[in-house]
Amino acid sequence: MSKSHLTYFFYKLINRPHLVLGFVCLVILGFLVLTPLMEIIKDSLSVQSYDIAYLPEAEIGEFTLFHYERVFAGPLSKALLINPLLNSIAIGVCVTLIGVSIGTILAWLIVRTNIRYKGVFGALAVVPYMMPSWVLALAWLSLFKNDRIGGAEGMFTYFFGILPPNWISYGFFPIVVCLSLHYYAYGYLLMSGALASVDSELEDAGAICGMNRRQRMLRITIPLLLPALGSAIVLTFIRILGTFGTPALLGLPVRFYTFSTQIYASLNASNNGDAYVLALVLIATAITCIWINSRVLGVRKSFVTLTGKGFRSREIDLGAWRWLATSGVALFLTATVFLPLLILLWESLLIVPGDYHLENFTLEYWIGDGSIDETYGEPGVFQSDNILRSLWNSIKLGLSAAFFNGIIGLLVGYAVVRGRGTLLSKWLEGVAFAPYIFPSIAFGAIYIGMFSTSWGPVPALYGTFTILVLITVVKNLPFTSRTGIASMLQIDKSIEETARVQGIGWIKRMVRIVIPLSFSGLVSGMLLTFITAMRELSLIILLISPSNMVLTGLLFNYNEQDMAQHAGAVTLLLTVIIISGSILARMVSGGFGLSALKNG
Repeated sequence: MSKSHLTYFFYKLINRPHLVLGFVCLVILGFLVLTPLMEIIKDSLSVQSYDIAYLPEAEIGEFTLFHYERVFAGPLSKALLINPLLNSIAIGVCVTLIGVSIGTILAWLIVRTNIRYKGVFGALAVVPYMMPSWVLALAWLSLFKNDRIGGAEGMFTYFFGILPPNWISYGFFPIVVCLSLHYYAYGYLLMSGALASVDSELEDAGAICGMNRRQRMLRITIPLLLPALGSAIVLTFIRILGTFGTPALLGLPVRFYTFSTQIYASLNASNNGDAYVLALVLIATAITCIWINSRVLGVRKSFVTLTGKGFRSREIDLGAWRWLATSGVALFLTATVFLPLLILLWESLLIVPGDYHLENFTLEYWIGDGSIDETYGEPGVFQSDNILRSLWNSIKLGLSAAFFNGIIGLLVGYAVVRGRGTLLSKWLEGVAFAPYIFPSIAFGAIYIGMFSTSWGPVPALYGTFTILVLITVVKNLPFTSRTGIASMLQIDKSIEETARVQGIGWIKRMVRIVIPLSFSGLVSGMLLTFITAMRELSLIILLISPSNMVLTGLLFNYNEQDMAQHAGAVTLLLTVIIISGSILARMVSGGFGLSALKNG
């Protein structure tokens, strides 16, 4: 290649930094995301030590289709595949419909209408998502547990003398209810950010053209919200397919299996091959969802709502319905936020579980030294060095993952949107979203195999805190990448082009234009990452050790040891920390967005 050609080549790269950025991101993420996928495929096609009992003449590691035959066509196919698949899809569809609908309606009421106490409602709306989903399941069991399966009666039976049937206490119905009240925050966070970015002048223009309110909603507002709505649906459905805690707590006692609990059961029995085949089925299902989402939205449609012109967002006056809507939102948030927390607090104050008399109350599980028999020698929350050390590890994990994900998500979103329609953009978007489709437990198991030894310059990371940060960043990258893409789709390219013509370099354009305009969506993605990292369990349960223990690991141990009071107290502490982080993030991001351009 001649010198002139090289000069022209580098000139194009300088003027198209998204190409270089996209290529670098693709290489790094390809190693961290696609390598685990290759490992899953390889192990599903290899003889495992567990298989020797069925294949006595085989050698460990050699090629086999045994696991595929066992899962898809064997006598256990119904138990291993069909029933968990149908259960997972049914739960996923129901929770997605209910959760996204609740989140969208709540976002519309809080962002676009004139209901009262919007700031308080907005802060409370994400609290259920801040708690681990299986904590809501614990609260449900505290209310509706029966002695036919649970071995003890819950509050409902204790106070009203009515024993709930099994289908209310366990199985499909309570799983759908608890997950819907947990995952509606996906829809709320994504849709509230999108609704806040819709210019009211667009709707006013529709009114001038003779459109009524319903027509303006269908033809203007909803099309502009399609990226956020599509992301909310895809994120929720795929997450439900791979969620573990709630289905395990409410399903396993009645042998109600989903894909996640079946994968966990196979991994727990060292039957990794079957587990990875099931994981690949989940991955194929998720890829299908992503493909449908991309076909619906298309790659060349424009959803720009932020340009160099003026921007105005106007509240809708509900009139006589204002106070009714305010009361409805208040009642809903009271039932989903305060009731579970009150139940957990109540449980943490009981000397003997199941006895709800005032005489049975104690503060031993908060400030005690572990001297009474019922505490099993475990000090209270504020007296335990183990709990406080785990709390610090959880905070470090959440902040580290949120920071790195914020940077990576913004860069990925920029490279994807600025190169929209190119093969590099499509591959980068797919690879960045791919971690979401991996079942968390399988992902953690693969990372054990990957980083138990060194990879070239990368040292062995198993047993270190670094591997917790790495896997949390990779697994939660879809949060910030999707919010980054949604934010970049709403920023008109002409704003950055004008700055480039004036001689402003790429880094300065990112700092002074792109980051301020996308800051609201960026903070939302980082907040989701922080919350998820703080309450993550299934992803890291195979990777934590006494030296890097986090609060969710302690909670799991307490539940395994039937120490409900300690679990309730630690859960409340964890929730308070996450809520405080959420409030701080909102304070930091408030007033930054568009106004930052005026000061630049």
